[in-house]
Amino acid sequence: MTGNLTIRIEKSFCAISPESWSRLSGTSKASSREVPYNPFLSHAFLSALEESGSATAKTGWLGHHLLLENDQGALIGAVPGYLKSHSQGEYVFDHGWADAFERAGGRYYPKLQCSVPFTPATGPRLLVSSGYDKGATELTLAAGLQEVTRQLGVSSAHVTFVAEDQLAAFEEADYLHRTDKQFHFINDGYANHDAFLETLASRKRKALKKERRTAVEHGITIDWLTGSDLNETIWDRFFEFYMDTGSRKWGRPYLTRKFYSLIGERMPEDILLVMAKRDGKYIAGAINFIGGDTLFGRHWGCVEDHPFLHFEVCYHQAIDFALAKGLKRVEAGAQGEHKLARGYLPVTTHSMHYIAHPGLRRAVADYLERERQDMEYMNEYLSEHTPFRKGERQQED
Repeated sequence: MTGNLTIRIEKSFCAISPESWSRLSGTSKASSREVPYNPFLSHAFLSALEESGSATAKTGWLGHHLLLENDQGALIGAVPGYLKSHSQGEYVFDHGWADAFERAGGRYYPKLQCSVPFTPATGPRLLVSSGYDKGATELTLAAGLQEVTRQLGVSSAHVTFVAEDQLAAFEEADYLHRTDKQFHFINDGYANHDAFLETLASRKRKALKKERRTAVEHGITIDWLTGSDLNETIWDRFFEFYMDTGSRKWGRPYLTRKFYSLIGERMPEDILLVMAKRDGKYIAGAINFIGGDTLFGRHWGCVEDHPFLHFEVCYHQAIDFALAKGLKRVEAGAQGEHKLARGYLPVTTHSMHYIAHPGLRRAVADYLERERQDMEYMNEYLSEHTPFRKGERQQED
């Protein structure tokens, strides 16, 4: 490092003061500035992951948070990071890289993972405190992360779901660029869901209206729960959904029951539960997080199967909420081409990777060049098959 700035690694996120963290861009509503508030970067969310036992050394997520401090010890920049012994819970898949490197005699794990655990949501990864030069500090953090990787002697550092305006800092530091896709709903100022539907082709519009009617047949009603609605009884029920569906989908769900209690206590106004009820009992639900301009859909679960209920609870209701609250977009999580027919557009997501071993770096760079071309082609293809009428919005990059 140069000047009077130093970088240190903090292994426990809970050891970082909430007051210092809140001054970093995007991590709190009060300090959002030009960077919209991202609830996943809040001290409440990240500390809950650690305190609940969800993201700890025991689960393969050993905290290695990079902190940039001045000579008075004040926090001026940070990168949330973890030393990982596996590649689970990341949503950007590098198992092939690990297998190839280890078959060639290398040691891929542990690796540095700079992300929000279990959360495929785009956001700032180079966090800068208000009052400091954003561009210069981001470059210092990107270069510092490389130096930490070398000093630890680990194979690589992976910075996933990077905000687009931070790509330049990583590119200048010679990271490798990886792209993928998600599907986001973009609010073009629609007055309500019906106004949005009017922008769709007639056949698609009729299909979605029928889908929504079918989803709530059999006496199903939908509740939006947030703030003081989020009591322990509600969390017990939602956790039942999460465990049932997560066990079938992933084998072992990542989040503990305590995690939900902690976020319900610390950030209830940032949470929206969309809950489906039948015969006076909740049967399904989806958890969303409310950002400065975005609703982030995360995961859902159910204990009863009903046609199209998943689409209603996770996608249609999220659009309804975003329009009601004037949010600019809905990010509905990873993957899922089925979202396209429901008005969610293909959007490019970005990850940046520092590979220490020259041979592995060359192999990965070659792979990523071909993968980016394939991803660009796929996004172009999907953009031509949106449900919108000709002339309406077709793509959001």
